[in-house]
Amino acid sequence: MFFRLNKSYKSLSDKELITLYRKKNEKQIVGILFKRYTHLVFGSCMKYLKNADESEDAVMDIFEKLLEDLKIHQIDNFKSWLYSVARNHCLMQLRKEKSSKSGVVEFKINDVERVESIDLLHLNEEVEKEQSLQGLETAIADLNDEQRRCIELFYLEQKCYNEVAEITTYSLKEVKSYIQNGKRNIKMLMLNQR
Repeated sequence: MFFRLNKSYKSLSDKELITLYRKKNEKQIVGILFKRYTHLVFGSCMKYLKNADESEDAVMDIFEKLLEDLKIHQIDNFKSWLYSVARNHCLMQLRKEKSSKSGVVEFKINDVERVESIDLLHLNEEVEKEQSLQGLETAIADLNDEQRRCIELFYLEQKCYNEVAEITTYSLKEVKSYIQNGKRNIKMLMLNQR
């Protein structure tokens, strides 16, 4: 029964799957969404966490959390929403790690001892970096499917041109074109965000 249900659900859109999941509360429906977007979530996690094992754990945590989140959140564009969820999960994880490692800097000004948190000294840099990364994520998500997939495989998953061609079944020439055009489109999209 599971295989037949799963097979018939595969042709549904993300929005239809979410609506169906809310009605039936069947985990295999979220499993279909998981299959569709694992590569996107893993690539996002790798970008932030820079560790394959931590990224795999994060992917599992994110999709586990989806079982509840899909019931309570109004989601118009699942792919963009999921990308934000993945980014926020990774940023929270990095903040936890950073807060456990953060230090305090002590120094004297005019014989008055001052204590400053290292985090405060670099707050502006972090905010700017996070805004740039968010802009980049949005731009990648706005690419057409072919360009987005090639960019994610090439840059986020660090696959070579031949591996990207093998995974996507595009020709080598198409892969190079999608990556080049994707880079150009990302640049234009990010300039338009400013």
